[in-house]
Amino acid sequence: MAAAGSLDRSFVELSGAERERPRHFREFTVCSIGTANAVTGAAKYSESAGGFYYGESGKLFSVTRNRFIHWKTSGDTLELVEESLDVNLLNNAVRLKFQNCSVLPGGVYVSETQNHVIILMLTNQTVHRLLLPHPSRMYRSELVVESQMQSIFTDIGKVDFTDPCNYQLIPAVPGISPNSTTSTAWLSSDGEALFALPCASGGIFVLKLPPYDIPGMVSVVELKQSSVMQRLLTGWMPTAIRGDQSPSDRPLSLAVHCVEHDAFIFALCQDHKLRMWSYKEQMCLMVADMLEYVPVKKDLRLTSGTGHKLRLAYSPAMGLYLGIYMHAPKRGQFCIFQLVTTESNRCSLDHISSLFTSQETLIDFALTSTDIWALWHDAENQTVVKYINFEHNVAGQWNPVFMQPLPEEEIVIRGDQDPREIYLQSLFTPGQFTNEALCKALQIFCRGTERNLDLSWSELKKEVTLAVESELQGSVTEYEFSQEAFRNLQQEFWCKFYACCLQYQEALSHPLALHLNPHTNMVCLLKKGYLSFLISSSLVDHLYLLPYENLLTEDETTISDDVDIARDVLCLVKCLRLIGESVTMDMSVIMETSCYNLQSPEKAAEQILEDMITIDVENMMEDICSKLQEIRNPIHAIGLLLREMDYETEVEMEKGFNPAQPLNIRMNLSQLYGSSTAGYIVCRAVHKIASTRFLICRDLLVLQQLLMRLGDAVIWGAGQLFQAQQELLHRTAPLLLSYHLIKWGSECLATDVPLDTLESNLQHLSVLELTDSGALMANRFVSSPQTIVELFFQEVARKHIISHLFSQPKAPLSQTGLNWPEMITAITSYLLQLLWPSNPGCLFLECLMGNCQYVQLQDYIQLLQPWCQVNVGSCRFMLGRCYLVTGEGQKALECFCQAASEVGKEEFLDRLIRSEDGEIVSTPRLQYYDKVLRLLDVVGLPELVIQLATSAITEAGDDWKSQATLRTCIFKHHLDLGHNSQAYEALTQISDSSRQLDCLRQLVVVLCERSQLQDLVEFPYVNLHNEVVGIIESRARAVDLMTHNYYELLYAFHIYRHNYRKAGTVMFEYGMRLGREVRTLWGLEKQGNCYLAALNCLRLIRPEYAWIVQPASGAVYDRPGASPKRNHDGECTAAPTNRQIEILELEDLEKECSLARIRLTLAQHDPSAVAVAGSASAEEMVTLLVQAGLFDTAISLCQTFKLPLTPVFEGLAFNATDEAWRLLSTYLERYKVQNNLYHHCVINKLLSHGVPLPNWLINSYKKVDAAELLRLYLNYDLLEEAVDLVSEYVDAVLGKGHQYFGIEFPLSATAPLVWLPYSSIDQLLHALGENSANSHNIALSQKILDKLEDYQQKVDKATRDLLYRRTL
Repeated sequence: MAAAGSLDRSFVELSGAERERPRHFREFTVCSIGTANAVTGAAKYSESAGGFYYGESGKLFSVTRNRFIHWKTSGDTLELVEESLDVNLLNNAVRLKFQNCSVLPGGVYVSETQNHVIILMLTNQTVHRLLLPHPSRMYRSELVVESQMQSIFTDIGKVDFTDPCNYQLIPAVPGISPNSTTSTAWLSSDGEALFALPCASGGIFVLKLPPYDIPGMVSVVELKQSSVMQRLLTGWMPTAIRGDQSPSDRPLSLAVHCVEHDAFIFALCQDHKLRMWSYKEQMCLMVADMLEYVPVKKDLRLTSGTGHKLRLAYSPAMGLYLGIYMHAPKRGQFCIFQLVTTESNRCSLDHISSLFTSQETLIDFALTSTDIWALWHDAENQTVVKYINFEHNVAGQWNPVFMQPLPEEEIVIRGDQDPREIYLQSLFTPGQFTNEALCKALQIFCRGTERNLDLSWSELKKEVTLAVESELQGSVTEYEFSQEAFRNLQQEFWCKFYACCLQYQEALSHPLALHLNPHTNMVCLLKKGYLSFLISSSLVDHLYLLPYENLLTEDETTISDDVDIARDVLCLVKCLRLIGESVTMDMSVIMETSCYNLQSPEKAAEQILEDMITIDVENMMEDICSKLQEIRNPIHAIGLLLREMDYETEVEMEKGFNPAQPLNIRMNLSQLYGSSTAGYIVCRAVHKIASTRFLICRDLLVLQQLLMRLGDAVIWGAGQLFQAQQELLHRTAPLLLSYHLIKWGSECLATDVPLDTLESNLQHLSVLELTDSGALMANRFVSSPQTIVELFFQEVARKHIISHLFSQPKAPLSQTGLNWPEMITAITSYLLQLLWPSNPGCLFLECLMGNCQYVQLQDYIQLLQPWCQVNVGSCRFMLGRCYLVTGEGQKALECFCQAASEVGKEEFLDRLIRSEDGEIVSTPRLQYYDKVLRLLDVVGLPELVIQLATSAITEAGDDWKSQATLRTCIFKHHLDLGHNSQAYEALTQISDSSRQLDCLRQLVVVLCERSQLQDLVEFPYVNLHNEVVGIIESRARAVDLMTHNYYELLYAFHIYRHNYRKAGTVMFEYGMRLGREVRTLWGLEKQGNCYLAALNCLRLIRPEYAWIVQPASGAVYDRPGASPKRNHDGECTAAPTNRQIEILELEDLEKECSLARIRLTLAQHDPSAVAVAGSASAEEMVTLLVQAGLFDTAISLCQTFKLPLTPVFEGLAFNATDEAWRLLSTYLERYKVQNNLYHHCVINKLLSHGVPLPNWLINSYKKVDAAELLRLYLNYDLLEEAVDLVSEYVDAVLGKGHQYFGIEFPLSATAPLVWLPYSSIDQLLHALGENSANSHNIALSQKILDKLEDYQQKVDKATRDLLYRRTL
């Protein structure tokens, strides 16, 4: 069908009522002085509606692009709404209540200036001017990038409605015609607001308000038929002379056309005449009798006209067109004229066309320079909309608009269905009922009950269920019910509520007006409760939906240039229409159920055909067969129809905006059709197409089954039956299933997603590196109950489609206009391509996955998989994601494994495995496994990770790097699960030594933390022994001894392998560190045990091997994470390199054990010493022991380490107690050394501190070394004691008390030689002689001299005796 896209013959109505909360109107009361005494409700007018389009609404780069205002009037109320198809407008709905006034039907007129939008309003008593900011002045720049913007009504609360400059009472004289409802208003070029109204006595009067910013007077002008103007100046003074006016010239419909500095007012009057007035000249320029163009006019001339309507259309190229509707009982006629102005400025009408219609009640019509759009109510109160091109339609054939039907009046419920579930499904299926209708029905159904009606869709559903169930429970009077009786009662109440909803839906669907934008060719239908849009139908849908009688007159050239082909297609469509009319509700359910239950559509079609034949009472089958005979080439005609409905394409739509386009253009285009209203309309269009095409495919399948029954002898050419069965059936069934799937998605509501779920999902997607995908843009809580197709369009598809549409424009974008029928058709077509199951991309599935619509995604794939072989792997992967979320891990793993076979064949999977840097490090399938393993790891399913990694190893083959990665993964998760043996086994199979060492380190650390040390010790560690030891040693030296005891583990490790020397070394090092780092009683006890263990280890070794190397001090170890040591300049100091190795033998260890025991003894005796005892040396310990009074222990330590006992004696010297003196005396007697060192140190220490020497100590030292005692006296200036000592010593030498000085033989000629310490005595004498004035010193000195003289005499005598003896 080459000409299929060239002419769209019909339009389809799509409701624009979203399922969000009812629109919130801000209410304002308009009080007008002078109307207070009027009788309320005196004038009752019918409801009306209208619309306004901005002058630049069709320009691509305008702030007012796709933006318009519409309103509804009812009694004293005017509701104004500003809509945008690009952004969601805030504060865009207001409700004005005019006190004591009724708004005239159609009495709202909107104009725009450069800075303002001006709304002129007329009531039966007043006129008003409302000044609002123009959108171009509300924003800082023309570049609009927000998804939400403020409406021009945002600051309407600041408007002073009582400002006399902007409202005026309608004067009683000339006065408004009491029964008239027409009016018109406009802005002059000077900014004046003018209101034209029918006079009470006929003709027109015009009320003028001065410009809003220039003070002026209000004036009224009355336009007289005689072309004589009478002017009423301010103050409402009537003219003195007023001729009677015939009411026949009273206007029924008024319209105005503004030209430079003038305005032409057109009035279609009761006398069927059209009058044209010049406001500037205030004279009638033309009178034309419309009955001259009416074929049958006799009856009309005798009666006053009613129901006549007048519309104007102006285009700069064609001039001004007038559309006039002449109403007559049971018929009507449209007359189209073009205004012609001669050189002498005389005006006349050029009759273009007369169009006739049989519809009785015309509600409204709209005129363009080419078309008439008309809105009727027919005899059955059904809405009818048609349009016609009045210039090129010779036959007068109106083009239909297929209206959206009301919901079904009755719901058929099968015996196996739950009434509540079926009714709720019917009530809340998208596109069935509006939120407002449901809320009003709920309010009536629950009369007397206060209910909050500001409800969301899901809240409303709960309220409805609660209300109906409550009514049901309240009506039950019996305690016991049969199941059937309860079901009948349940169905009765639900049916009652459904009928109430249907009644309100019908009332809200009542049409009020047409709104047509000539700049974009957008046509809207303004209804009582909502707004609907008209979009063009494709040729296939047009032919199928067209009434049968219209098919008979359809122009064949619109189908194909080949007349035979066109006739075949028309005959085929007629057959399909006949089949469609024969399909009952039950038959239709067969096909729906078959598709949903994944059964064969061909078999369902065969069943439908059987049922049609069975119940064929009107010989419909005979008519169908007769029509089939007229098709010359059925195969070609069916194939042509199938090709027109197939959206399969091999080329994937490019993603994102063209980066070559300037940023402001890309950002501007990114908002195009971005509002929720536009999204809803586009998706309703998709739903409508899918629903229609589903029926076409269903009827085609039935028709093909019929053709197969008839056989090739009847219909087909020879040999064509097999071809038809193989090709057409197998092409039609997938097409039907595709449309069923899209239709299902257009009805399936998206789920509200909490923010934490979105964040968790984003984390999983970031692991897959899919967060930058164009399909994954969900960052919000889904607030309104969108369908999943709406969600897809708004979040993903719209930007792809818009960027594709404008990627290669035919003209500069700045000159590009927006044509609504073309744009909506193109957008819908591209959206269907993106949704088409057999197309290569799977953005729709990605969008559902990215927006956490897991249940819907599962259902979609479930409906898709049995028959669609495209994107199989991608579907399996996403299904696996769904199973992960629902906790079905094993199913998820199966899906992931099944998807692996399609890696490298599908775009989504290719993108999934693409690394961020673009580097391919392994095979595509291994990259896929890597991504899935990461995902399973993040989700926390280690068992599945192990299973998948094990499967992936076979895929790795000889790729040792990948194998190492996978085995590392297996090891890690076995370890996490506590499968220690399996983890060790996996570790031994890792071929990469670096990874193996890392895993070994992890194994050691984890098993230590879990205290599973037996496994750790007993693993064989083939070829890994040194590595294990190194790891444990490193950990032992790196961690705090109080947290993990790696030393004992290492000790057990060596003991288990009978390596006693290593075990001893470990325990000795452990003991050393305990002393340094664990300064507690427990640490000292542990240190002793460690040294004992080390000692026992060496005792188990042969003596020649019983040695260990002295462990290095703690500062030498390279501890992981330790900060480098620095000198005072801040520079790192070099570690010591040539450290001398020290060998410790068994004897050395015994000493350390002894020292450790003594440390513990000290700590137990004095807890305050614990802090220093642990690392104290033997010398330091002696001091500590002495300070603690543990003298025996100190002496024992000194003896063990061969240390002098001096510190012990010095310590005892300070303890001035009898017990201490006795102990000191005992020690001096017991521990004698050369030179009497200990006596000397004790006395020296006492004297140095001025402590008097006890007699026992003096006597003891005199006995062993009196001369040294004398020297000590002299050192400390104890002269008197020294004199006494010398005196006693001389006496002892001479034989008196010699035993007290240890002198065995005193002086005698026969005894051994004796001596005196003359040097010390000389020092004493010298010291005494230094102070000659001191008589005491002199006496002491003399005493010594006397003693010495006596000594000398006796020595002399003894010497002589000795010499004498020698001479003998």
